[in-house]
Amino acid sequence: MGDRTVTAVESRGQVASHPVIDEAEDHARQGLLRRIRTPRRPRFWFEILLIAVSYWTYSLIRNAVPEQKAQALANADWLWRLEHHLGIAVEDSVNHALNSATWLIVGMNYYYATLHFVVTLGVLVWLYHSHPGRYAATRLALFATTAVALLGYYFFPLAPPRLMHGGHFVDTVVVHHTWGSMASGDLKHMSNQYAAMPSMHIGWSLWCGLTVFALSRVPWVRVLGLVYPTLTLMVIVATANHFWLDAVGGTVCLSFGFATASLWYGALPYALPRRVPVPGRAALLPVRA
Repeated sequence: MGDRTVTAVESRGQVASHPVIDEAEDHARQGLLRRIRTPRRPRFWFEILLIAVSYWTYSLIRNAVPEQKAQALANADWLWRLEHHLGIAVEDSVNHALNSATWLIVGMNYYYATLHFVVTLGVLVWLYHSHPGRYAATRLALFATTAVALLGYYFFPLAPPRLMHGGHFVDTVVVHHTWGSMASGDLKHMSNQYAAMPSMHIGWSLWCGLTVFALSRVPWVRVLGLVYPTLTLMVIVATANHFWLDAVGGTVCLSFGFATASLWYGALPYALPRRVPVPGRAALLPVRA
């Protein structure tokens, strides 16, 4: 009887210990997840490496998507008919009107080729220095936006207006012999020409504009934040690189990016604290009596 009693007690002890262990493991997992999701001060070299590797991977995947020329041209014809049905098919008029002003369209070619990268990197650097607590979440929104765009390139190959058959659009880079889009001229073989939907020129410029408008304290800089994606929209249409609806696709991707960042960090990136505490600094603060 004594042996049975000891065995029963030991068995109950073993059974009772499992919930305690499971609870401790749950707390450990939750603690790890909380640490991962907590904004922390970004590290410069890690960010440089992350951005470089991410963009290289994005370009590699984007250009690895098969150039489905026939399907891309068919989709362009369908999209053009849809825009006519919606009453917004005026890209050809904008393209021809602005192409008549050589100085303006040449400037737009260089705008299309350069500011897409320069402004985006500039905003990232500004966030890194001035809003480190919001940097990781806002960067995640940009990365998620860019990643989901790859689905559009794969499942909906689309020729830009300048490559449409019978579309009567002007390829402004070719006509004016300027270094513009990597999808035109001598650089066209380095990029997938049939990856026009969604427009990441709009996705990225709108990300830049919203970030500057939401976080800048200087009124005229905030206004520039709104002007930048508006000008970008005009440029991508005037140079015949995108349809209006490509811009809508870029906006949808950006919405997905911000939703992803908000779910991960539990708040919109712009609502997070501007600064994050530096480890070890708290112990140096004076203690009030």
